[in-house]
Amino acid sequence: MASCPRRELTVELAKVDRFAVADKGPGTSPDIADRLCQPFVTTKEHGMGVRLSICRTIIESHGGHIVPEANSGGGTIFQFTAPFAELSEET
Repeated sequence: MASCPRRELTVELAKVDRFAVADKGPGTSPDIADRLCQPFVTTKEHGMGVRLSICRTIIESHGGHIVPEANSGGGTIFQFTAPFAELSEET
């Protein structure tokens, strides 16, 4: 979103195992969308392509899954799942 005049990021949470983070950036081209969370894949001119890979690793290590998709208002929506921790009497 660095090149966008208006930087807008939306995070949605509900008491389910699905979360969404949406931006209003330039979006992701279809030819890279299916590889976006792989190491060293980037859309930025000077990017390293490790942030989303690290996010994917953390989410998957907790039993979740992340999926990027086009945002109809421009940008990208990253939807991911993560199981809730079971609350104990000590919590």
